Amino acid sequence: MLPIVNEKIIEQTLDNVMSDMHAWRKNMIHYIKEENPEINSAIIEIAQKSDLDPKAVATGAYITYALLEQAAREDENITNFEE
Repeated sequence: MLPIVNEKIIEQTLDNVMSDMHAWRKNMIHYIKEENPEINSAIIEIAQKSDLDPKAVATGAYITYALLEQAAREDENITNFEE
């Protein structure tokens, strides 16, 4: 089951992305290439096969990856919370 992406996560991620989308996208390309090369390959392949702008398709996929990754971190923090 995928983690729940709440409004706080969306707002933080979009603020980060929109501050410099070009630089953010470049950082994500390198990050995902190391973190999860199979996902990176799939994103690139889908972007290249799309009838849409490949950079826009890839950016949308990278944003989705970042949202889910942050939500998973928050879920893990809640699960591992100790008093």
